[in-house]
Amino acid sequence: MPLEAGLLEILACPACHAALDDRSAADDPELVCTGADCGLAYPVRDGIPVLLVDEARRPA
Repeated sequence: MPLEAGLLEILACPACHAALDDRSAADDPELVCTGADCGLAYPVRDGIPVLLVDEARRPA
């Protein structure tokens, strides 16, 4: 289930403050940082984004 558009407008990557790309409709929902040097992927659990750098998946 995708997140509300209004919520995505105010959320930013906690590491670099770039915008986040909503990939919560996938089997493994997450928000991915759009920053060129960052790219962290934050999990979405039960429809709630977990914006903790320690919980983020590093880019491959």
